[in-house]
Amino acid sequence: MGKDKLKRFNENETFQNLFQPTLQYNSEQSELKGNWSKEFQNDNNIILELGCGRGEYTTGLASRNHNKNYIGVDIKGARLWRGAKTALENKLTNVRFLRTKVDFITKFFEPGEINEIWLTFSDPQPKKPRKRLTSPLFIERYKKILNQKGIIHLKTDSQLLYEYTLEQIQLHHYKILHNIKNIDATSEKINEDLKKTLSYRTFYEEKWLKDGIKIKYLSFSVNS
Repeated sequence: MGKDKLKRFNENETFQNLFQPTLQYNSEQSELKGNWSKEFQNDNNIILELGCGRGEYTTGLASRNHNKNYIGVDIKGARLWRGAKTALENKLTNVRFLRTKVDFITKFFEPGEINEIWLTFSDPQPKKPRKRLTSPLFIERYKKILNQKGIIHLKTDSQLLYEYTLEQIQLHHYKILHNIKNIDATSEKINEDLKKTLSYRTFYEEKWLKDGIKIKYLSFSVNS
């Protein structure tokens, strides 16, 4: 392990906005479960970003929406270091990061505790459909933690993941809210809050757009 990476792992241990529990498949529930409003010290809506990487989207949205709480989830500690540090540097009190696998998500949140889930540029897993974050396996986990009006958002550059997710929505009769094939050239009417959210772009998103890659967006509810 390089010195810089080791330094970041050590620094992660000092961040008050980053939780790094040790959980296995047979582990008990986390003590964080059901206590996130207490952690944030308010009853504002809680939004998850799963597979958040460096936390660029999590911190970007949190800086624009101080009346909402954001939790970025990823298994890579070196990536989370950047997100946690950015949140602290910008004094974003409505941001937390959680280092864990998405497989364990129901161990950290109780039923109805989450209002929205964002899947931003998730790995399309071309050869492993079951590992896609919109596969039935994962959707069932999301259903257990989302509230009755909870929403799942998918923002992706992958045509494969977009089409696969749309198929799952139709197959399981989920309620589709938005289906946008190109967020930079859409005539679909969307509210100002969502328009503002979709307009936020990460470093790589800007790069993909310059390369002519279209960014797709889907939102749907699974509990209504």
